[in-house]
This record gives sequence, structure tokens and C-alpha cells, in this order.
Amino acid sequence: MLRRSLENRDTQTRQLQDAVTNVEKHFGELCQIFAAYVRKTARLRDKADLLVNEINVYASTETPHLKQGLKNFADEFAKLQDYRQAEVERLEAKVVEPLKAYGTIVKMKRDDLKATLTARNREAKQLTQLERTRQRNPSDRHVISQAETELQRATMDATRTTRHLEETIDSFEKQKIKDIKVFRNSVYPQDYSSRLDIVRANSKSPLQRSLSAKCVSGTGQVLTCRLRKDQQTEDDDEEDEDLDVTEEENFLK
Repeated sequence: MLRRSLENRDTQTRQLQDAVTNVEKHFGELCQIFAAYVRKTARLRDKADLLVNEINVYASTETPHLKQGLKNFADEFAKLQDYRQAEVERLEAKVVEPLKAYGTIVKMKRDDLKATLTARNREAKQLTQLERTRQRNPSDRHVISQAETELQRATMDATRTTRHLEETIDSFEKQKIKDIKVFRNSVYPQDYSSRLDIVRANSKSPLQRSLSAKCVSGTGQVLTCRLRKDQQTEDDDEEDEDLDVTEEENFLK
């Protein structure tokens, strides 16, 4: 009866191990790809800012009518970069950073699994010891009683660690589901469609710039005043590969 119970709990532990391994693998991949996407978006934003600056510089050399048309285009194009900046900051804060945190979370769950396996192995060892004692010394009640006591202690410890593991895995699964919903909402905010409609409509009303500001000089050249983590302007694929490896290493630490 106890042997069958041990086998059932071993099956349960393997299922929990698979669940943790699955999250470790796929969340690591998601973290790496999301981080690369954010870097690419930030670089596209930088390129767009350079384009806005150049259009304004060129506009200052043209006739008043063409100058005004160019400046209007540059202003609208600059507004688009505010949305791109908001996307970069939102994904960094709401997706990439939480995904990185799962590296530590997974490590903690593996420690819990290790403690549970250690307790169960001890229980299985004590059970085997008791069975051998009963076979070799069936009449020695003192030795058998000691073996039964050791098995009882090992069983209590295994039960305690198993219960703790079940509770922590339940919490882990609930948090994972919650975070996945947060990731989805972060990538596609509720007002995503309406914001795009506003941009497409080319409204003459000034758009709210809550996450970045742009300074315009007397010549009309736009200077970006955003705080940026990524200032690179060259799209280097080899560098991206190095950064992707770094992201994966950070996740696994």
C-alpha cells in the first residue's frame, strides 16, 4: 500500500517537474525574443527621429509653401514616434522585466522539487530497510520497531515537503496565468485600435505626449528629449545575437 503511494507521488512529482521545465524553456525564449523586439523597435524609433530632423533641416531651405508642407509631415511623423516610444517603455516594464523574473522563480521551484525528491528518496530507502529487516529478523521486534519509527519520520517529512510543493506549484501556476494575461494586455492595450485611428485620421489637434517630449529649435530641427536605454543607430545582426545570448543568460541566473 505504501509502495503504491510512493509510486503515485513520484508520478505527481514528474508532472510538476515537467511543468516547471516547460515554463523555464518557453518563458526563456519569450524573454529573449521580446527583448530583441524591443531593441529593434527602439532602433526604428531612433531612425525615424533622424528622418524627422533631416526633413526639418531640408524644409528650412525651401520656399514657404513647401516648407510648411514638409514641417506638417515631419510633425505628424514625429507624433508616431511618441507611440513607438510608449510601446518600447511599456514592453520593457510590463513584459520583459516580469519574464526575466521567472529565471529566479524557476530556480526557487527547482529547489522545492529537489527538497521533495530528497525526502521521498529517504522515505523509499526507509521502506526498503524495513522490508529487509522483517525478512531477515522477523522475530526481533526491537529492530523492527526502530525501522518502523524511522520510516514514519521519513513519511511525515515527505508528506510535509510534498504538501509544500503542491502549494507552491499551485501559486506558481496561478501567477503564470495572471502574468500571461498581463503580457497580452501590454502588447495590445485596450485603447490600441482607437489610438491608431487617431493617428491615421491625421488630426490637427496636438496629441498628448506623456512618455516623451520633443524640443524644437528656431530652425525647426527636432531634438529628442527622451530618456533612452538604447542609443544605437546601426542595425547589426551579429550584435543582436550577442545581446540575445546575454538575455538568455540573465534569465537562467
